[in-house]
Amino acid sequence: MLSTVPGGPHGGQMMAAGVPPQMQNMMSAPSPFMAQLGLPPAIMALFAPRAPLPYKKPIEKPKLPPYSGVGAYIALFETELPTDLDPYRPPETKRQRTERLQREKKEHNENENAEKLKLWNPNEDPNIGSDPYKTLFVARVSYKTTAEQLEKEFSVYGPIKQVKLIKDLQGKSRGYAFIEYENKVDMNAAYKFADGKQIGDRCVLVDIEKGRAVKNWRPRRS
Repeated sequence: MLSTVPGGPHGGQMMAAGVPPQMQNMMSAPSPFMAQLGLPPAIMALFAPRAPLPYKKPIEKPKLPPYSGVGAYIALFETELPTDLDPYRPPETKRQRTERLQREKKEHNENENAEKLKLWNPNEDPNIGSDPYKTLFVARVSYKTTAEQLEKEFSVYGPIKQVKLIKDLQGKSRGYAFIEYENKVDMNAAYKFADGKQIGDRCVLVDIEKGRAVKNWRPRRS
């Protein structure tokens, strides 16, 4: 907003409303250089220098004690290691923890198997009444396969005395069985030709009963 100041070239000078008095004085008396530009006083006031900054006393810095090294405190250090402190143990990394758990699990399984092997004696097991030299061990049996299906598949090699499909405490198949033949020759024929035979959705593996037929034989796991 502009206002008219008496004494202007056209009967009054145009001044910006709200301009400080010192700025108005500068506007009323522009510098010779700015006067040569022919700019309005309101524009020339934008290029006028501001008032100088007021003087402020510098802030006094507090006096600090002089710097010193640790040499003055060496006498305060302990000369002997404390006896009530535990020795330093670096923290266990994630990889070290994994290896430790695997090692502990392996040792636990080995100790458990060793204790079971001390009690393992198939020759004195009252639940085993078959002839070891006429018995065929069948592994990788499908969990859906029944004893009747095994007897049907293996009876092609000779008459079977009994088929024992091993089950857990819940009555579910554990995937292996023992087949006792009437004759040793029939068991040898099944051992020779039945290996890899497909029964159900799996190919079975056959072997002799090594627990009683092979001296000093031990299972891999109990």
